[in-house]
Parts: sequence; C-alpha cells; structure tokens
Amino acid sequence: MTETYGLNIDEWLSGVNEGSPAYNLEERTYQFAREVRLFIKELPYSIANTEDAKQLVRASGSVGANYIEANESLSKKDFMMRIKICRKESKECVYFIRLIRETQQLANDQEGFRLQDEASQLKKIFSAILEKSK
Repeated sequence: MTETYGLNIDEWLSGVNEGSPAYNLEERTYQFAREVRLFIKELPYSIANTEDAKQLVRASGSVGANYIEANESLSKKDFMMRIKICRKESKECVYFIRLIRETQQLANDQEGFRLQDEASQLKKIFSAILEKSK
C-alpha cells in the first residue's frame, strides 16, 4: 500500500468503490502503458503516426513512472509536483489517442476508445488525489 503524508492513496481509492478488491494504481498505470504500446503496434506506418506514437509512448510511460516517484517523494511539495505531472501526462495521452483515433481508419477503434477512456479516468484520479492532498 502507498502511504504518503497521512494519505493512503490505494486505500482511499479502494473506498471509492466499496467492496472492490484492493486497488493498485501503480499496477493500473503500468497496464495502461503496456496496452498503449500494444495499440501502437497496430497502427499503419506514416510519418504522422510515427511522431504521434512516440509522444503517446513517452506520455503513457511517464504517468506510471511519475506515480512511482510520487510514492517515493521526499516532501509534500515533491509529491504534489509528481502527481501534477501524472495528471498532465494523462491529459497528453487523451489528446494523442484522440488524434490517432480521429485521423485513422483503425481496425480496432474500440481499443482506442477504451484507452482514451482509461487515460481520462487516470486524469480524474490524479485530480482527485491533488484535491485530497491539499
């Protein structure tokens, strides 16, 4: 479990859905980054797709990496900064997934939609963590 400045994030998030199994945001962000990479592999080659994919891969990996850093932060200020970065990178993921979905004829647009929704949910989670941490 993640304990940061008196706020047990995983426990708090589990309480959002009473009766749900233990919540692990670190694992969720990892799975998101992994699924983004699998999604990217299915895109047809083009210069635009290559550049968008690079940005999306960086942003999706950064969400989880910064969340790990937030959990190991040395101060509340550092914690807040890392969570803000997580939120910013989640927003960037929403943007690039949307851009890819709206400019491509994807064979599996459902996966793109699901990833866009997941990025949006992560953004909301990090916003809630910031509010709760004030």
